[in-house]
Amino acid sequence: MRVIVVGAGQVGSNIAASLEHDHHVVVIDTDPSRIEAITYSHDVLTVRGDGTAIETLEEAGIENADLVIASTDIDETNIVICGAAKAVSDPFTIARVKQTGLLRTWERSEGAFGVDFMVGTNLQTAQSIVRIAGLPGAHDAETFADGVVQMAEFEVMADSPLAGETVSDADRYESLTFAALLRGDNIIIPAGETVIRADDAIVVIGSVESVRSFADFVTPPPSLEDVREIVLVGGGEIAAQTARLFEAEGIDTRLIEQDPARARELAENLPETLVLQSDATDIDFLVREHVDESDLVVAALDSDEKNLLVSLLAKRVGVERTIGVVDAGEYIDLFETVGLDVGVNPRLVTAEEITRFTRARRTENVAMLESDRAEVLEVEVGSDSVLFETPIEEAMAALPDGIVIGAITRDGELITPRGETVIEGDDHVVVFVDTRVVDEATAAL
Repeated sequence: MRVIVVGAGQVGSNIAASLEHDHHVVVIDTDPSRIEAITYSHDVLTVRGDGTAIETLEEAGIENADLVIASTDIDETNIVICGAAKAVSDPFTIARVKQTGLLRTWERSEGAFGVDFMVGTNLQTAQSIVRIAGLPGAHDAETFADGVVQMAEFEVMADSPLAGETVSDADRYESLTFAALLRGDNIIIPAGETVIRADDAIVVIGSVESVRSFADFVTPPPSLEDVREIVLVGGGEIAAQTARLFEAEGIDTRLIEQDPARARELAENLPETLVLQSDATDIDFLVREHVDESDLVVAALDSDEKNLLVSLLAKRVGVERTIGVVDAGEYIDLFETVGLDVGVNPRLVTAEEITRFTRARRTENVAMLESDRAEVLEVEVGSDSVLFETPIEEAMAALPDGIVIGAITRDGELITPRGETVIEGDDHVVVFVDTRVVDEATAAL
């Protein structure tokens, strides 16, 4: 498949990395430094130019393109790119947009603007925040198979009851699979005797109930079902969308916005959210408003540094858990080291959603872990899959190392995989995959 990616930033680079081995990828960008960087780091062709110009698209081979992904930082530019591509050829087009209003307009008339699929960055980020908020201690969370299966990643702290246990001892939860341990730069596929260490990140896949029970065991703070109050800091679109989602869950939410006009607008549009007009970096205000009594603070300001500061101040006054929006993906590890509990990167969230459309034809969903070191895929099993009508223990011999089958759903019902389990056609299988073997894995699955 010939794929044209317009925009060589973090989103475009992640997408290019996921496609370069299986597809013919051309990346377009106006910035010569980005073009140079992606040329050296990925096996792709590059074109320096304006992706909205027909001449640039033609230079990239638009007439033979199967897919065009518009992933620049400007919504309107991405829409124009898709329209220009449709004007001279007929590729499948994907546009990344931040404005939820544009997404809603497109949803009411699919195919509008020449866009076949639109990804709303702010809405996707808000949904990711709410998923993580629902699991205490989770650094990442995603649902699969229409909500029947959940994946989550947890950090094992030194005082965690898991530290020092073997996987077989820790495996006390029904319908839960220990998919992997992420230890430093290593990905460990756990066996029963594998010892879980402090500072490991552990990836589990299973039923929603089992994953939640595991989360409660790993980290005592309350899950979303038990949360009494959440404080959102920032009045941007991500914060507004997150507030709407928390409202839908029936959770008491306070939102702090410094700009009076924006605070007034949010108060009018969020009837179930208490909007406070103030500076959230004012520690006296945080104390006066008893922010320490909230169960979670979400920092969603327009600056990574401000989000870190707000998170640290929240910790200072006594808040146990913080989630912060971190636009620069390279800062996440640093921020989480110095005090932020979980960093959510909108660009990575967007790349995950777009990547779902670039996988093998039966791949239903994709989640990226640890800056794309590993992936969790949902695959519908067909007759050409190595899993088809074969016991799992036999099928695994035909698959590369670095793969764990985490869950199976059949007709909407969860099946916990065991060695003797036989997978049938049309089953949905949720699989953990080391990124180094993801191309080989998706071809076999």
